[in-house]
Amino acid sequence: MKKWYNEYNRDIYQYVLFLCGDHEKAKDLMQETFLRAYDNFSSFDGGTVKGWLFRIARNITIDTIRKEKPVAYLFDRLPKAVDNVGSPEKIVTLNETERELYHALGKLKRTYRDVIVLRKLKGFSIKEVSEVLDWSEGKVKSTLFRGMKALKLQLEKEGYQHETI
Repeated sequence: MKKWYNEYNRDIYQYVLFLCGDHEKAKDLMQETFLRAYDNFSSFDGGTVKGWLFRIARNITIDTIRKEKPVAYLFDRLPKAVDNVGSPEKIVTLNETERELYHALGKLKRTYRDVIVLRKLKGFSIKEVSEVLDWSEGKVKSTLFRGMKALKLQLEKEGYQHETI
């Protein structure tokens, strides 16, 4: 378990931070992820460790948001999730393109955000994303396609023009 923690804690933290938008909460939820993984190791089904841990992190984070902000969760809003992608120092170092991307991502449906963050920003394979989200690979592919199209439209709506969108 220590090896897994050393290997994945930073990625889990960043993912949870993106979902909840609060640094302290993200640290707590990241720790909770590893505690729950340790407690439930017997339920690990032999898939990828990375996918299993991200799925635990996602479930813990969503459950926490649901309990703390039921109305916001109901309307699929995660306050501060994108505007606070990092510390003030980190935000200052983001270039304008990255800021526009994170801002536009924050305006997408949760399903689109989830699949784009995992696949495009975190580099998960289609199979790993399907494990984390508990979706079929076909659903991941179609949601990713629709999500990327929605992201492109959102960026264009906000006035961003780039040939690689």
